[in-house]
Amino acid sequence: GREMAAWARAVRGLLLDVSGVLYDSGGDGGVPIAGSVEAVRRIKASGLKLQLCTNETQATREKFVKKLQGMGFDISVAEVTAPAPAACRILKERSLRPHLLVHNDLVPEFAEIDKTNPNCVVLGDAAENFTYANLNEAFRVLIGMEKPVLISLGRG
Repeated sequence: GREMAAWARAVRGLLLDVSGVLYDSGGDGGVPIAGSVEAVRRIKASGLKLQLCTNETQATREKFVKKLQGMGFDISVAEVTAPAPAACRILKERSLRPHLLVHNDLVPEFAEIDKTNPNCVVLGDAAENFTYANLNEAFRVLIGMEKPVLISLGRG
């Protein structure tokens, strides 16, 4: 049989990026990278924990997982770490009420968050919502605060 390195026996789980690792994104929504569906199946069958990371900010995790399942991946929402749920944890921990400047499809990720009388701004890939009027509204929230808080769901 094959020898397994001692460090490999100590591995309990894997953390994988999605785009460029499991699938190549493209105009048609993307295609799985050769062997990736089988690799995920084998990882899960081995008993290793699997967590996927994405910087997806234009879709809820539910929609993102459905897309991956449609490509043949056996994954669940609980196995995906994304910016919006991480931001929601920070908002709750710090009692922040955001003004959202994000993509419409991402808004459901913030359903449990109080957004009345905003005391911060959450900025994401807002696509068609990234307008002068919406930027001005977010700016007004920030300049009205003594210590402005801006949470970005990505770089930039």
